[in-house]
Amino acid sequence: MITNKQDTKQDTQAQGQWENYYGPNLGYVQEQYERFVNDPQSVDEAYRKVFTLWGAPPSDTTVASVPVAPVSQLQADSNLLKKGVDAGKLVWNIRAYGHLAADIDPIGIIPAADTRLLEPEQYGLSQSDLAAFPASMIWDLAPDDVQTGWDAIQKLRQIYTGTIAYEFSHVHEVEERIWLNRKAECGTTPAPLDAGEKKALLERLLEVEQFEEFLHRTFVGQKRFSIEGNDVLVPMLDEVVRNMIDGGAEHVLMGMAHRGRLNVLAHVLGKPYDKIFAEFQHSPNKKLFPSEGSMGINFGWTGDVKYHLGAKRVFKDGSEIQARITLANNPSHLEFVNPVVEGFARAAQEDRTQPGYPLQDVNKAATVLIHGDSAFPGEGIVAETLNFNKLAGFQNGGTIHIIANNNIGFTTESRDSRSTHYASDLAKGYEIPIVHVNADDPEACITAMRMASEYRNKFKKDFLIDLVGYRRYGHNETDDPDTTQPLIYQKVKNHPRVASIYADSLKKEGSVSKEQADQLLQEVQTRLKDAYDLIKDKEQEPASTNIQTPSGERVAAIKTAVSLDKLREMNTELLKRPDSFNVYPKLQRILERREGALNEGEKVDWSLAETLAFASILADGKPIRLTGQDAERATFAHRNLVLHDTENGGTYCPLHKLPQARASFAIYNSPLSEASVLGFEYGYNVYSPETMVIWEAQFGDFSNCAQVITDQFISAGRSKWGQKSSLTMLLPHGYEGQGPEHSSARLERFLQLCGEENFTVANVTTAAQYFHLLRRQAALTESEDARPLIVMSPKSLIRNPRVASDRLAFSEGGFKSVLEQQGMGEKAKLVERIVLCSGKIAVELEEALDKEEKKGLNWLHIIRVEQLYPFPEQEISDILARYSNLKEILWVQEEPENMGAWRYAESNIRKIAPKNVAINYNGRPERSSTASGFSQVHSFEQNQIVSTALNQNSIQHNITLGR
Repeated sequence: MITNKQDTKQDTQAQGQWENYYGPNLGYVQEQYERFVNDPQSVDEAYRKVFTLWGAPPSDTTVASVPVAPVSQLQADSNLLKKGVDAGKLVWNIRAYGHLAADIDPIGIIPAADTRLLEPEQYGLSQSDLAAFPASMIWDLAPDDVQTGWDAIQKLRQIYTGTIAYEFSHVHEVEERIWLNRKAECGTTPAPLDAGEKKALLERLLEVEQFEEFLHRTFVGQKRFSIEGNDVLVPMLDEVVRNMIDGGAEHVLMGMAHRGRLNVLAHVLGKPYDKIFAEFQHSPNKKLFPSEGSMGINFGWTGDVKYHLGAKRVFKDGSEIQARITLANNPSHLEFVNPVVEGFARAAQEDRTQPGYPLQDVNKAATVLIHGDSAFPGEGIVAETLNFNKLAGFQNGGTIHIIANNNIGFTTESRDSRSTHYASDLAKGYEIPIVHVNADDPEACITAMRMASEYRNKFKKDFLIDLVGYRRYGHNETDDPDTTQPLIYQKVKNHPRVASIYADSLKKEGSVSKEQADQLLQEVQTRLKDAYDLIKDKEQEPASTNIQTPSGERVAAIKTAVSLDKLREMNTELLKRPDSFNVYPKLQRILERREGALNEGEKVDWSLAETLAFASILADGKPIRLTGQDAERATFAHRNLVLHDTENGGTYCPLHKLPQARASFAIYNSPLSEASVLGFEYGYNVYSPETMVIWEAQFGDFSNCAQVITDQFISAGRSKWGQKSSLTMLLPHGYEGQGPEHSSARLERFLQLCGEENFTVANVTTAAQYFHLLRRQAALTESEDARPLIVMSPKSLIRNPRVASDRLAFSEGGFKSVLEQQGMGEKAKLVERIVLCSGKIAVELEEALDKEEKKGLNWLHIIRVEQLYPFPEQEISDILARYSNLKEILWVQEEPENMGAWRYAESNIRKIAPKNVAINYNGRPERSSTASGFSQVHSFEQNQIVSTALNQNSIQHNITLGR
């Protein structure tokens, strides 16, 4: 580099040279120079030469520091240098935008893009200009047979505009982008397959094609959502599975929608043909089920359609299991399986046997997600899941994404489904490398997959392949696509299948003879026919699902009490921290109050009860994972399990240093996303059933955003797929005058989903009840009785002294599904009204009772329903039997009548209520919104609910009205 020792005159001349040669592109040159300073190899050869000769380009405000060469040298070399720089810009744009001119559209339906940036004329360059200097001046990877600049441009255009196209310019990490470009330009594109690999690839394509053809002919009119048009997806998945296992993966986790799933199940997961054919067979009882297939999996339980089902496959090396491959079950919500699979992978990568955060090895498991071209940009869950890539609690070393792009979404074309040029453009915002590839070029597709696998294993980041094909039939095989895409389907009908295209190519190059290709086809067809012959005359037997409902006796028998000595020991350890650690003074005082909480006469509040529950669960050897948008300190600042040093910002988690702990404790603040995070936690729990996995909503209402995960996976996964989960959801719930979005966790929706004892739904009112509930859930994680737990967790009650519990409540007893209000109903013959309630309203009733004259309330008894589902019929029935003069059972709630638990509870109460006893409701009237936005209105209504419940005169009034 020439030093800056020129006079002002030369500086002015240099400024003129720069402006003459770069004009409006000067800003671009400045950007290139900054990269050159950091890493000379990150810019093209032409720029390296110019910057070495001329130094830095001028800034916008000054030219005084520009170093220059002698004027005579500048004049002699300036024209060549300008041409070289222009050629460098052309090379850059070929790399960045060559994909716009690439041959990636098998049937020619994608609108043409503006590709002028790829033409030499756009930069004032001719063939003779480019031929005037050596190829190495603009392309440092130029092979020996590329001599001139013109040859270099032609070769680069060939690389970047073929049947495989690259988008890497949005990748900001210089090292990664250089590696990607070198991979594209190293001369191994398409993948150099040997004769054996080519023959195997052809055979796989024939298997894919003939499988679909066989189903089409044999099971006429039945839906299968065929893969045809993107047949090469199957050998691509074969390739990625091999590459991931060769890279050390012990688990390969896959998620996809329904299109092509049967083919993937058959050929990648190894599901036998005869089992798939059996699922298409008609029901044995054709009078009852005249058109239903799959009765072998659906009869006798809920089940699911065959193209939603997942599978597992084990790869063995001799007698040793080398790897497991899993295809996740997925409903028709397409992309919502993405975070579930990401959770699978994280669970498979972690060692949870030691205290502290789990040890993660990202090489142990790899994820592959297959997306739809309309769903990828259209469903927000995709962006939420892509956002996991660098987040500590959720990253898993990179996912390989494949868009199975058929340029049609359901029945609409791409112009109706996205605003971007490519279906893959969303990935650019996350700096994910993108390769577009023509689905009619199988070897290019294998090249793309090998690059994706190598990149993922090297950089531990996501990679996306946009597999551009078409759809041979309509949305399903009974749909006629000509009604909406007549021009497209004229092309599709006349377009040869990829197996034929590839066979012709191999015949032409001499890799496979016509006789060999015909023999392969015959062998594939024979295998399919033989598999069908096994089942075509057999009647299908109903499948045994082994789905059992939980045993209430077994659950009730679980011991959850912990001795006071153990609780004290753990509490003492939890209050310790390094001497050098500086805790926020206000928080320090709060924590210090916990020191004597287990002494006689003291109380344990909600937050300490939770911490002691976690500590004792870890001491039992059970790992815990807790996430939520504020999980570390909690939304209401009560948890504070991760402390922050006020001097240096460092963190400390007492549960990580607990001597009694025999398993890991993972706690992470999650991104501002409910659907993807809840899906991730569900997937983690399914794949690691021994772990107590907890997700906490910032406010219970926000779980609305995760409704698909709740409805399609958590509530029904067991009955549809036999997929167990013990996931715990903490949903802050309670009416406190904070408006509609901070009141209701939509309890009614969860109760509406309850059936076949698929959930436990609780709304507990004491710290000890919460302690025992958590410990019971942890004990159930791996058992047949494991079920998801929904907790309507409190807000203001967290610090309410009435919720705190005596120490003996933790060391004795266990969780109780109902609690009776103490000191009431002692004279059974006097009780005329029994109030049934749940959660916060029960505590408010207790507060109001303390203000009343107790002697005048013998007519009233209050029962708290702590567990709403399964409904504690027997416990409540036993209590009701004690009161012979009962006139009314009054359900009291703070939610509107069409919300909360009332409409669920009413039918259950009527089953057990004595005859001639009125069953009435006391709460807010029906509303469209969950709560009022006015605190005064809230307080008035709340007081009215409480006063009515405690008013003896309202008993006869309610009966008279017949409510």
